[in-house]
Amino acid sequence: MTGVTRALVLLTCGALLTLVVEVTDTFRRPWQEPWALVLAGAFTLVATVGFAWVRGRGRAWAAAYVAGQLVLGMVMFGAAHLEVGATLLMVVLVMQAVVLLGLPAGVVVAAVVPLGHLGMSAPEGLRAGLGTLAAVVFGLVLAELLVREQRARDQLAEAHAQLRGYAAQAEQLATTQERNRLARDIHDGLGHHLTVVQMQLQAARAVLASDSARTEELLAKAQGQAEAALAEVRRSVSALREPGTARPLPDSLRGLTEEASAAGVPAELQVAGPARPLPAEAEEALFRAAQEGLTNVRKHARASRASVVLDYRDPAAVAVEVRDDGVGADPRAGTPLGFGLLGAQERAERLGGRLRVDSAPGRGLTLRVEVPG
Repeated sequence: MTGVTRALVLLTCGALLTLVVEVTDTFRRPWQEPWALVLAGAFTLVATVGFAWVRGRGRAWAAAYVAGQLVLGMVMFGAAHLEVGATLLMVVLVMQAVVLLGLPAGVVVAAVVPLGHLGMSAPEGLRAGLGTLAAVVFGLVLAELLVREQRARDQLAEAHAQLRGYAAQAEQLATTQERNRLARDIHDGLGHHLTVVQMQLQAARAVLASDSARTEELLAKAQGQAEAALAEVRRSVSALREPGTARPLPDSLRGLTEEASAAGVPAELQVAGPARPLPAEAEEALFRAAQEGLTNVRKHARASRASVVLDYRDPAAVAVEVRDDGVGADPRAGTPLGFGLLGAQERAERLGGRLRVDSAPGRGLTLRVEVPG
């Protein structure tokens, strides 16, 4: 039972009690009083049980209920000789009409109720009619306020439910973004170093029998890459706990080109324009893009050399390019980006930047990532 329904039931019972006190306390017309009590009791029963039952069953049921109660109420109104308790019961009907059918229906019922005074003399009927009209108008206004208050509560509850849903969606989105970020870090960091280790171990196996010195060199490099992978894990954890402790971007990129050269693909770093500090996220995006570009050069390009260009010349943006002279690719083939390049693209776009790949068969490939900074 809602608050509005409960309030109307209590008001109905209070009106009936008032009518009973009036009828039993004044035996001016004793042959009519029992009928007034019977009619008032029937009206009260329908106004409590019937009203609770009819709510939510459609406007047709509500209209039939209001019409039936109006007829019953007017008969009871006349039998009770227009006592205060009978007026209060009619006020309840006006309020129920507002709750069930809206304010216009309540206005109609409120206009009909004072017509019960038509059998009285003009002065007395006018005085009593105005009093009854004031009472039902008061009930009309009160019911409309109750309905609006209940509607506001329902809307507030709905808004709270929506906010909880939005909060859950935001939490899920944040979790997904964090998982994607960690996946990119694992791929770009550990994936890079472990790829180098794999290539060096393959090379070591190939020369194991014929050149032990070369094997020792390759294994030493593989060990170094494994140590670099461990350092990368520490770097990622440190970035999560203590942002801003990484090396300057040119130094980090120079370390990447040295690793690429040690792995068998000669690479060099070129810095265009004066270096300037960048936000940590921008430096991370550019570093990971260069790292992924060099990893792809070693894995797929079959290149004889590569270069990394760090371009500071645009005052509003910084770009990094990874170029190679390998086999290239046909851009018309529509090959989707691998996970590493997709991660680099996501990093750039999250910062308002972009990723571009230029290539042609037999003419190498250029990966360019540009971010504001």
